Amino acid sequence: LDHGLRARRDVGAGLAAMKQSKAVASSRRKSRKAHFAAPSSVRRKIMSAPLSSELRTKHNVRSMPVRKDDEVTVVRGSLKGRDGKVTACYRKKFVIYIERLTREKATGQTVPVGIHTSNVVITKLKMDKDRKALLERKNRSAALDKSKGKFTEAEVTAMADVD
Repeated sequence: LDHGLRARRDVGAGLAAMKQSKAVASSRRKSRKAHFAAPSSVRRKIMSAPLSSELRTKHNVRSMPVRKDDEVTVVRGSLKGRDGKVTACYRKKFVIYIERLTREKATGQTVPVGIHTSNVVITKLKMDKDRKALLERKNRSAALDKSKGKFTEAEVTAMADVD
């Protein structure tokens, strides 16, 4: 009996990319275990969503962890186009609940619909000192990366004169 081992080996053979970090497993099995067994602090980061284009240009940051009281728009799935305020971040289930996004059960009871953060865009951030500090930190690192590895015209001409 093969139990699908050959198929798994073939998938691995197709990935020719070198491993970037020794600390992180590239195995599907270990990656899934790490994801689903992640502690709440790590799930916060996993539950990040991209910022809207206006916020992205304003803060120079691409994505942020979603939190309660942020305003989001659903961009994927059957609820696409709906927007509202985040009422809860259910880290255990990797979903967020958004106001007015509910479904009626067979009993007539209304329950909130869980939406994964990869299917939303943040349109308004709830600001506090920690959020400001995070944006500042992310923005500063982006600004440093802009100049990293780049040569100015003066440096290029100076290097040409070395020969």
